[in-house]
Amino acid sequence: MMAAMDAQTQLVAVPVGPSPLRCVGLRVDLRRWTLRYGAEGGCGAVEGTAALLLRSEDLFNLSYPTESPLDTSIFIQASLRGWKLRVLPDGFPSAPSTLSSPHDVWKAESSRDRRRRRLMEEFGIKLELLEDGRQRWYGCTKDTQRCFGTVLARTPQYLLQGRWTPPCCLRALRETAKHVVGVLEGCGVRYWLEGGSLLGAVRLRDVIPWDYDVDLGVYRDDVAKCPRLREARNGPVEDEEGFVWETAAEGGFYRVHYSRSNRLHVDLWPFFPRAGVMTKETWLGHPQDVEFPERFLLPTVPLPFAGFTAMGPNNPRQFLELKFGPGAVEEPQYPNPAVLRLRRGEPTQ
Repeated sequence: MMAAMDAQTQLVAVPVGPSPLRCVGLRVDLRRWTLRYGAEGGCGAVEGTAALLLRSEDLFNLSYPTESPLDTSIFIQASLRGWKLRVLPDGFPSAPSTLSSPHDVWKAESSRDRRRRRLMEEFGIKLELLEDGRQRWYGCTKDTQRCFGTVLARTPQYLLQGRWTPPCCLRALRETAKHVVGVLEGCGVRYWLEGGSLLGAVRLRDVIPWDYDVDLGVYRDDVAKCPRLREARNGPVEDEEGFVWETAAEGGFYRVHYSRSNRLHVDLWPFFPRAGVMTKETWLGHPQDVEFPERFLLPTVPLPFAGFTAMGPNNPRQFLELKFGPGAVEEPQYPNPAVLRLRRGEPTQ
């Protein structure tokens, strides 16, 4: 059997029982906290009951040589190391005995799910994308805290770890942004995508993949039209869908959180026109936090963003270059290049 191992093969999968194994592509994207199964990625895993063969020195050089579920653990680590997987057509004739009752099947599946969840936590995987389109999520929800702590100097900790925003956090930002926009539009509040969120809309039609919040500008005079914003002046208020509206601790603007537990949020910045220029009362010192001509909002225009349509300035490129400088759309950069800079030529999608 070990004759199947050659200089180019570090891992062999052998079928156990009468059914052949099926190769499945596997891509491990640690920067995006994601496993993707499918046709792409070569043969990185197998579907079916299998025995895995590898050299003992290779096994014990793995960071997690015996982590359970063992097959998934080894497939992930093999993919990260670029190992070649070979699948044999013939193997062991008898499969393990089947479980005797539905209750035993349920217990075995529940145990495997728990072990799989622990394994994903070890590898920092928040999302598995399966061949059939299903998704397995392991990250934050409305009932948990978000996946990262306090953002220091506009740089979240995950960027310093060489990663981007966890996909569960991006999902929460999209849901929160869609909810907030729906409320504002229902109240007749004039709003527009601001800052990095507008950059994401123009570049990707989505939240920038390393961003940690969503920014909207609103007309200050329209705030009173929205009951949620009026109520938020007196303290945090949770709406029927579990989103929490409040005045920001920094003062002078509003913040809508994904939930009481999960503080991923949309910031609402009240601007008002003065002599044809949009200004506001609270400035946090961000380089892009500047006044701009009201003509950019007369009118606003619909822009695809995060799976829905939001309103944005009528000349978004010119607006962004006024905020961020020339080339802002074509030259992506992390929120605070003084702390961490995106390297030229580094993939940004």
